[in-house]
Amino acid sequence: MTEPAPVFTGGVDHERLTSQLRFILETDKLKRILRRNLLVDGSRRENDAEHSWHLALTARIFAEYAPEGTDIDRVVEMLVLHDIVEIDAGDTFVYDSEGAATQAERERAAADRIFAILPEDQAARTRALWEEFEARATPEARFAKAVDRLAPMLANWHTEGGTWVRNGVSRAQVMEKVKIIAEGSEALGAYAAALIEDADRRGYFR
Repeated sequence: MTEPAPVFTGGVDHERLTSQLRFILETDKLKRILRRNLLVDGSRRENDAEHSWHLALTARIFAEYAPEGTDIDRVVEMLVLHDIVEIDAGDTFVYDSEGAATQAERERAAADRIFAILPEDQAARTRALWEEFEARATPEARFAKAVDRLAPMLANWHTEGGTWVRNGVSRAQVMEKVKIIAEGSEALGAYAAALIEDADRRGYFR
């Protein structure tokens, strides 16, 4: 049986705190959403919560490769939030054309439900950050997307091709994602291109 929530007054807005707690508990579900990519050591698949945390850390470490003036705090906030919709929509493999056909619709419906759990002001901010990330309309969003696209490439290279090999992905397909990385960071885009060149020499592509 679920334990009842403790009664807490503490001089705060109880309704607001309750909404925030509901959101925190709801987003705990992100830990059970498995992605296609393996961990770098190849031991198992990563989950969405691990992925989001690692991207936030990566953005901090790679901040010097972002365009001048990029607000890294905003980038980190986007990356922490960007996959929350997958609680409802599930993880869509980046090279799955059939899944991609319905991805936007599924994820928008998830955003409608999940972000609305928060108090109105926080719901508006988190939803706006998610929309900004999806649209790639700002330097922050483009850098966040660059980090998001680079991470699975690193995992695949370190696992002898990983999902590229298992799913028969071509070099041309991966190079389309390299373009997205280059849009957000010239330096990371150049590194990704070199990584793909090496992966091709190793025979990791269809």
